[in-house]
Amino acid sequence: MAVAQTDPAAAAATRRHDDDDEDRVMIYLPFSNRVKLQKLPLLTDHLSLGSDLDLVQSNLINTNPLEHNPFFSQSDCFYIAPSDVVLRHIIYDYKHPQPKAAAAGGGGGEEEKQGYSSTTTSALAYHRAGPRRQILFDASRIKAAIVTCGGLCPGLNTVVRELVLGLWDLYGVRHIFGIKAGYRGFYSTEPLPLNPKLVHNWHKNGGTHLQTSRGGFDLQKIVDAIQHRGYNQLYIIGGDGTMRGAVEIYHEICQRKLKIAVTGIPKTVDNDVGIIDRSFGFQTAVEMAQQAISAAHVEAESAVNGIGLVKLMGRSTGHIALHATLSSRDVDCCLIPETPFYLEGKGGLFEFLEQRLRENGHAVLVVAEGAGQDQMIEANNNDHHADNNKDESGNPVFLDVGQWLKSELNKWWKREHPNELFTVKYIDPTYMIRAVAANSTDNLYCTLVAHSAIHGVMAGYTGFVSGPINGNYAYIPLEEVAKAKNEVDTRDHKWAWVRSVTNQPDFHIYSNDDKA
Repeated sequence: MAVAQTDPAAAAATRRHDDDDEDRVMIYLPFSNRVKLQKLPLLTDHLSLGSDLDLVQSNLINTNPLEHNPFFSQSDCFYIAPSDVVLRHIIYDYKHPQPKAAAAGGGGGEEEKQGYSSTTTSALAYHRAGPRRQILFDASRIKAAIVTCGGLCPGLNTVVRELVLGLWDLYGVRHIFGIKAGYRGFYSTEPLPLNPKLVHNWHKNGGTHLQTSRGGFDLQKIVDAIQHRGYNQLYIIGGDGTMRGAVEIYHEICQRKLKIAVTGIPKTVDNDVGIIDRSFGFQTAVEMAQQAISAAHVEAESAVNGIGLVKLMGRSTGHIALHATLSSRDVDCCLIPETPFYLEGKGGLFEFLEQRLRENGHAVLVVAEGAGQDQMIEANNNDHHADNNKDESGNPVFLDVGQWLKSELNKWWKREHPNELFTVKYIDPTYMIRAVAANSTDNLYCTLVAHSAIHGVMAGYTGFVSGPINGNYAYIPLEEVAKAKNEVDTRDHKWAWVRSVTNQPDFHIYSNDDKA
């Protein structure tokens, strides 16, 4: 019996036809059926429509003053429509409804990391940031407050400056106040009146002209002071602890039914805030970190059996260490909180460094400040536990991994090579990095994120954060950002690139028996 021969060309054409049919189905499915839009709180949600909204026109709508601004061209696409969205993830296998796992950055919970809703299998999306044609606030009745909280970060002054200029020049707001000394400044100091002339050169300086502090969060005192001074717009700049405080302030304002809009602008130099692409100051930090690495490399290379040890910021995440390592190419080993390491035995750090010293005569070691905490606690017989030692912001107080590594390296070499020269040059550039002015990339970021926040508040949104998602600015519910984390995914390409550049060991592959 003859066997029918399959024509390869015909088979390929059939496959293309089937694929085309699938593509057409995907294209013509209604977009709204495939997207789950995250609800964004509105100021009107917790207010009655009567006298509680006396800060706005009686019909709740004002024409955006940008309509009459000669510097803006109001084309059809200038204003953002309520239906304009930004997708949480943009890398998909088009034959499956879920985004590719590699596209997941940071975030809270597995469902959020995958970027889709488990109940609807829809892609998550957020409202796109930008100016709206109609706004809720009447500029003549606005009293805005700006506060910086927590540690220093490159770009703080730029954000404050751009908030002032954006409110003043774009929307005609004339009552803008800076809150000094962080959250405690709401109830313990007099506010600083802000105007474009005062803040004109602030972006050229590091630190924050408003001053900052940790702690001092007394919810009732803060909201009482906000209410007493008549603020109706709050711009809160700070890290994850500050964002958690902003959530509490937002809820208390809703509980009291106050006509006050709250927005957070995430500030974290080590880039540990989730959902957004990155936080301001991070690019500057990586750039400055490379200078410390270069210095460590020169010191190590100029010594016999020299090791340059650099400790970089990164309490819970190793993004600065990772990106600085990739950018520098002088680093022999990068240690981050997301991946444990050990010192002794086969595949340990000492064995690797000894090999590098034998081959090159020197080595450079970069460590994030949150790395190695478990090893240090174990070495100290559990005398210190970060959960029981916290600073005023509620952050764990970590042991100094840089000093510990320097000590352990010296003890190891003295034990194994007592008659050979050896030196460890330790550099901790933490305060140098966070105190500098933002570079040009971060300055641009600060302008965009500040103006995005203003546009959102003026449109009547509250309880949100503005930030870039896949390169497009969006409005994200404040509570989501306060919960989300952005940890380094050691399974993705970027960490593989680090290991390919450094050739450092994978500390996971050796068992406890091997280390003995």
